[in-house]
Amino acid sequence: MSERQRSSHQHSARATSTPGMMDPALMAEPYTGFGALREEAPVLLGESTPGTPTWFVTRFAEVHTVLTDPRFVNDPASVPGGTSRGMKDLLVEQFGVAPELAPYLTENILSSDGADHTRLRKLVSRAFTVGRVAQLRPRVETITAGLLDALTDSAELIEQFAYPLPIQVICELVGVPEEDRAAWRHWSSAFTTMDPAAIGPAVKEMVDHVRDLLVRRAAAPGDDLLSGLLAVRAEDGDRLTEAELITLVITLVTAGHETTAHLIGNGTLALLTHPDQLTLLRERPELWPGAVHELMRWCGPVVMTGTRYAVEDLELGGAAIARGDALTAVLVSANRDPREYPDPDRLDVTRRPAHRGEGHVGFGQGAHYCLGAALARQEGEVALRALIERFPGVVLADAEPDWMPRPGMRRLATLRVRTG
Repeated sequence: MSERQRSSHQHSARATSTPGMMDPALMAEPYTGFGALREEAPVLLGESTPGTPTWFVTRFAEVHTVLTDPRFVNDPASVPGGTSRGMKDLLVEQFGVAPELAPYLTENILSSDGADHTRLRKLVSRAFTVGRVAQLRPRVETITAGLLDALTDSAELIEQFAYPLPIQVICELVGVPEEDRAAWRHWSSAFTTMDPAAIGPAVKEMVDHVRDLLVRRAAAPGDDLLSGLLAVRAEDGDRLTEAELITLVITLVTAGHETTAHLIGNGTLALLTHPDQLTLLRERPELWPGAVHELMRWCGPVVMTGTRYAVEDLELGGAAIARGDALTAVLVSANRDPREYPDPDRLDVTRRPAHRGEGHVGFGQGAHYCLGAALARQEGEVALRALIERFPGVVLADAEPDWMPRPGMRRLATLRVRTG
């Protein structure tokens, strides 16, 4: 820790705790844990990984600033004098990723800034417009109905419902053949283990698979995003390199189902443990679109953003942030900030934003606002509503939820129910 960071920590030291992303207590209960930290200070110095100082930004106003202010960037190389080696080294040293493969995970649309980010986002954004997503709704409903048809009286919703729906949807949108989709679920699961013996091979298999998929799609293009990107590359390779194309596919498929799966899982648990809210939705189905926003606010699966970096010395929430300092915006504490929401810990499907916009930061804000937010909202609405309407007597089968401790995510390992 630099002298400036020590001084800044003292400056913001109304905080009495030192948060750590790997803290078992915070992973076990992030909403209340980070909520308590939020009430200590809006910005606290802690650690992302042991020995890696990181500012945790906890209140809505300061989180919104980090997400929208161009003085905070995603790639440390965007900071004058900075490099991107830190994350690559972490993947290689702690998670078993081969050095030549690490850039496929670190140099992507999520970590890019400025012109590179704008270029990549423009190439894929047309597939995720509100209009395009609306056209997908009948297909989402068909997939949902088929998955619900297959459920028995006793079902495990994470594996049988919450994951298969978004995987099928995003794979169809991107252009991943049906026979390859189970492999993507396997590779995604490897990352949840935090085990280098599982993660390293999974990354290699993903990259090799996408390379092969590019060859197959080039020979037999379809009406999908990958075919469109291949056409762009054929017309002008300067707009999209092969490495960027492989990275885009990996990012879109993995990010395009993980968050949605756990929005569905967390949302199901929330509604089944709040029967008054479930009754409101049954009586007033027009509340469903707003209810999905409220669920994303109240039990959104993304605990915090990836690391951001300050490009200059600045002050945030009373803390002196030095150029190059790492920060993470804690979305779950911002989404329950009493300065922004009345009675914030109460789930209320009738809640509507006080200002323009969504009324929460569950999908982020600013230039890196979630590209697939409209699709995730639609899938969440279709899935939750169909589940409740198909099985009006559905109840939880376990007394306690089976949460999976994972830094940065709030996710259920299993969700067993009795359908009626």
